[in-house]
Amino acid sequence: MAPALGEVCHQCVGIVADIPLRMLLVAVLSTLLGLFVLFIIFIRSVAPVPREPRPEEKKYRTLSQDGAVTEPQPLPCWLDTLNARKRDHKPAQSPTIEQASLFMSVVVPAYNEEDRLVGMLEEAVNYLERMYGTATAIPTKTINTRSMRNRKPDTDATNGDIAATPDRGWEIIIVSDGSTDRTEEVAFRFARDHQLSLHPKGHAGPWTPQAAEGVHIPPGTIRVVSLTRNRGKGGAVTHGMRHVRGQYVVFADADGASKFDDLGKLVGACRDVEDAKGRGVAVGSRAHMVGSEAVVKRSKLRNFLMHSFHLILWLMTPPKTATVKDTQCGFKLFSRGALPYIVPYMHSEGWIFDVEMLMLAEFARIPVAEVPVGWREVKGSKLNVLRDSIGMAWGLAVLRAAWSLGVYRQR
Repeated sequence: MAPALGEVCHQCVGIVADIPLRMLLVAVLSTLLGLFVLFIIFIRSVAPVPREPRPEEKKYRTLSQDGAVTEPQPLPCWLDTLNARKRDHKPAQSPTIEQASLFMSVVVPAYNEEDRLVGMLEEAVNYLERMYGTATAIPTKTINTRSMRNRKPDTDATNGDIAATPDRGWEIIIVSDGSTDRTEEVAFRFARDHQLSLHPKGHAGPWTPQAAEGVHIPPGTIRVVSLTRNRGKGGAVTHGMRHVRGQYVVFADADGASKFDDLGKLVGACRDVEDAKGRGVAVGSRAHMVGSEAVVKRSKLRNFLMHSFHLILWLMTPPKTATVKDTQCGFKLFSRGALPYIVPYMHSEGWIFDVEMLMLAEFARIPVAEVPVGWREVKGSKLNVLRDSIGMAWGLAVLRAAWSLGVYRQR
């Protein structure tokens, strides 16, 4: 048997040797080109394509002054305005976004979060009303930083006038991601109590285990958007960010695991790195907690998968994104000027969407700051460690290939 195989191999070598070198090179190159084309076709077939928002998903409900839930109202959408402007006029070199009408927008993706949402909202509104509420104004000079003084003033794209940057006012947009429980009802009940009562009932949260008296909030500050079916955390966050009115936008997980009082750190860091166009991103990070009791107590499998994912990130992402030590913390802040360079080009709707946001920021040369924030493990996570880790690795590989091969483009 062995001599027969050896004779066949010898004959094959002889045949190949008789082929002209030029033809051999053409054959090899054609094969490689064919494989490359097949790979692009494969990536196109598996790369995620987010669905367009449905008409009913572009509306919100809130509470009127008497505490009644309003009928669905149209959501303001800066992205629709930007796209309409592009259709009517030649696209500018730099996409411009309509002026902010308040200081801080908070996007909360929520899928069946009736048990955890209230504690997070309590800590969020306490901080937001204290820092950015209209009842107690803070002198503007106390929140200006070096970067704000050096930055060129924002201009309104419609008339070129200098647009005043608001330093007061806030909103929370809760994106109910196809929830089938009482998530929306719980949100409205919380808003009603804090809106109508001068002394609202406080609720315990991950960072405030002892409930204290709540704060009174203005009507309409909490808005609820309902997605008709579950899209995934990334899809819910992206949908909410299309409709924000704030000068700064942060998305925060509904479990309240990240310390909301650290939002001020993100704002300060973002302002310090903002470029002349007012673009900046601040990433909440738990990297400083590696080795802490909260991480050490995790299972060996979870810690192994965490380190493996970090290695994959380092290998597959662009240089600056690869240097971010914690890409998955659900507490990230964006300046309004950065949104047109990121939100319109989002494709990932699953757990890996954070990485795509950072990649898009890097492609657009938007400065990114990583900021240590407090974080606690909160029970009730919907993350399946093994299954979702494999899915995130696969999603990252497809995402990187799609952007590298031109399947995804920033138009």
